[in-house]
Amino acid sequence: MKLLIIGGGIGGLTTALSLNRAGIDIEVFEQSQELRELGVGINLLPHAVKELAGLDLLPALDEAGIRTRELIYLNRHGQAVWRELRGLDAGYEVPQLSIHRGKLHGVLLRAVMERLGPSRLHTDRRLVDVEERDGRVTAKFESRAAGGRFTATGDGLIGADGIHSRVRGFFYPDEGPPRWSGIMLWRGALNWPVHEDGRTMVIAGGNAAKFVFYPIHFDKTRPDQRLTNWAVMARITDNEGPPPRREDWNSLGRLEDARAFVEGSFRLGFVDPAEIITATGTFYEYPNCDRDPVSCWSFGRVTLLGDAAHPMYPVGSNGASQAILDAAALTRHLTATPEVAAAFTAYDAERRPMTADIVRNNRRGGPEGVIDLVEARAPHGFDDIETVASHAEREAIVKGYASMAGYSREQVNRR
Repeated sequence: MKLLIIGGGIGGLTTALSLNRAGIDIEVFEQSQELRELGVGINLLPHAVKELAGLDLLPALDEAGIRTRELIYLNRHGQAVWRELRGLDAGYEVPQLSIHRGKLHGVLLRAVMERLGPSRLHTDRRLVDVEERDGRVTAKFESRAAGGRFTATGDGLIGADGIHSRVRGFFYPDEGPPRWSGIMLWRGALNWPVHEDGRTMVIAGGNAAKFVFYPIHFDKTRPDQRLTNWAVMARITDNEGPPPRREDWNSLGRLEDARAFVEGSFRLGFVDPAEIITATGTFYEYPNCDRDPVSCWSFGRVTLLGDAAHPMYPVGSNGASQAILDAAALTRHLTATPEVAAAFTAYDAERRPMTADIVRNNRRGGPEGVIDLVEARAPHGFDDIETVASHAEREAIVKGYASMAGYSREQVNRR
């Protein structure tokens, strides 16, 4: 069996490593002229980390990232709404990891180059057409640098080419652009003094704006600091329509835009959001976009994976994690069912309903809905959180999301 993977991001490279481990021949095609370590911080939830550990990547990930110990939800006045241990400290068999997206991508890329060899990874290959005939799939590419056309043929093709997926567009040509929520996300990372134990993640705010703060790397030469990721997520319009700028994780943010939503309105004690934003220098802006769940991912010998299949709002730490779970599920079905189309159909049936639920839940705020609820009921703060929202009500939001997305402790430990 030989499979073609379109897209050399986190989902595509994880899929390549997983299929290679199963003895399946693959080639990866990426439209960028080079693969670089881009982006800022992301979180990998335990169910995804477990899959990466199964690919012998945990030592490299530990070197690059930080094992998150605790997650704390605060209102914008710095009062605790919910706090819980995470990963190993919460009884999971594997950790939760906070890591720079570029460093994660680098870990995956080096593993692909070492295990598959550089000849199996092709850059500067923009997909222009896919054709299935006589039990084979042919992909046609163009090169911007060389100016030529190239083809590749395999037993199946996996579209892991992101929210603007060319593969998805072949099957949903009238879908249109991604759906914008009216919310903008600004994200940056810089070295910053250690907060608490250096392994704590904080999400603060509510409906109008949220501020996210967590460490993503420990440099032993600077023990009093951590490379720290921050994010501001704020609604800038209630109107439907396209975002002001195209969805691009590398679009530069503007200081006055991000500061406007936190300056003077957050009193967290351990950090002034406006101060850390100002100190960052270069940071990035991204419109909070997704797409409506679709009725099918798999079309004969072609299927979708990751953001090409289920782009979702970046809440609940599920974007990269769900792509990694897609890779594991797809490999499992291809191993159990050697007929590619049947395996793709089974993978679709397993993964599509769950990810559709996550997409819809993330639109409602995901687990961060717990601070939305408290802000709506007590916008000026509270004396006793129990009088605002009971423990059971708050737990239902946070723990209910974990179960729905498949990363409760019981779900992960029995996998």
